Amino acid sequence: MFKKFTAAFAATSLMLGAAGVALADGHKVVDEIKFLIPGGAGGGWDGTARGTGEALTKSGIAGGATYENMSGGGGGKAIAHIIETNDENTLMVNSTPIVIRSLQGVFPQSFRDLTPIAGTIGDYGAMVVHKDSSIETMQALLATYANDPSSIAIGGGSVAGGMDHLIAALVMKNAGANPVEVKYIPYDAGGKAMAGLLSGEIAALTTGFGEAAELARQGEVNILCVTAPERLPTAPDTPTCAEAGSPGTEFVNWRGFFGAPGMSDEKKAQFVKALNEMYSTDEWATVRDRNGWVEIFNADADFITFLEGQEEEIGSLMRELGFL
Repeated sequence: MFKKFTAAFAATSLMLGAAGVALADGHKVVDEIKFLIPGGAGGGWDGTARGTGEALTKSGIAGGATYENMSGGGGGKAIAHIIETNDENTLMVNSTPIVIRSLQGVFPQSFRDLTPIAGTIGDYGAMVVHKDSSIETMQALLATYANDPSSIAIGGGSVAGGMDHLIAALVMKNAGANPVEVKYIPYDAGGKAMAGLLSGEIAALTTGFGEAAELARQGEVNILCVTAPERLPTAPDTPTCAEAGSPGTEFVNWRGFFGAPGMSDEKKAQFVKALNEMYSTDEWATVRDRNGWVEIFNADADFITFLEGQEEEIGSLMRELGFL
């Protein structure tokens, strides 16, 4: 199922490249964007919102941008806030977890209670260990897990049964191990999970490749594998999880933006246009390459269709793994 997601992302990436060049004209599209971030500083949502805001403002497409981090309730606090305030200048960043946590009943709302604007990037998952870990390869981690699953505490920046937990379970399942036995330690956002890895609280971390890439370049962590269909140009020495002993493991986490439920069609169209035009700018290329993101663009009705399909397919996987 994740191969289908990856193929869809590749196709939309090609389409947006042509559309972005045609649409970009260098003028301001929106005056102000208030980015609402449902987690703490340093995580994937935080980086996506701030990176997008950086590209939009530096390119002149947006007149200004502000950022508010609002942790709590697995993202539910921010969702409730944007619904209650109903400010059409606010864009809330989110990703695959809005589908997962809604399925789990972590919060009562779903993407249907918001105004879906667009999916904008994808980030492959990665299995990461500390630079000084005795576990130096994915094969070594799998062997340790097979011998005693409770000896490997795997952390992530999402709740138990959430996306990072789901990726860890998928890796173990496809490696022939019992996914239900994953000893998962949840953290509130990826930044805190990475801090847990660096401090030795956990033995391994499931996170987005983009979040781990910079620390890997600095020599702080070792990326054991990435959930991409093939090795990434930005990390040619890092094996895919399929290569490393978990056949068929592919996963890409989309990230994108939602508006308040009462947003006007005019305002929604402005945001869609701004995000689309962003892709053809040098400022965006800098942000994208720095984070190792995969470009996607599913806007408005296409975004809703994609979300509905993901909800059905991920729900099936979660039931198979015992998470629902």
